[in-house]
Amino acid sequence: QLQLVESGGGLVQPGGSLRLSCTAPGFTLDSNSIGWFRQAPGKEREAVSCISASGGMINYADSVKGRFTISRDNAKNTVYLQMNSLKPEDAGIYYCALETMWRLCPLKKPNYWGQGTQVTVSS
Repeated sequence: QLQLVESGGGLVQPGGSLRLSCTAPGFTLDSNSIGWFRQAPGKEREAVSCISASGGMINYADSVKGRFTISRDNAKNTVYLQMNSLKPEDAGIYYCALETMWRLCPLKKPNYWGQGTQVTVSS
């Protein structure tokens, strides 16, 4: 059973940084593109970033360009989202997701999701 697991969320002050991780125990991620999404209270879930299976294709939402960096370490079977210069509007639950048999970005119809990790940006 494929299960995505996020970690690394927490409380940070505006301007601070967090690094989120996404892994899949018992499943190798290196053949799949991975997307990061977020959902703030009362808002729809939105795509934040995506990295292709090869790592050669990356995209970001305009709101996070220049502040967030997605990467993957296939040896560790982990995809990261480095978030710098965090703003209160970045707060929400962050999810990683994949779409089976899809190696490009963006994801079209993710069919596996993690449980999410909470990011709170507040002074």
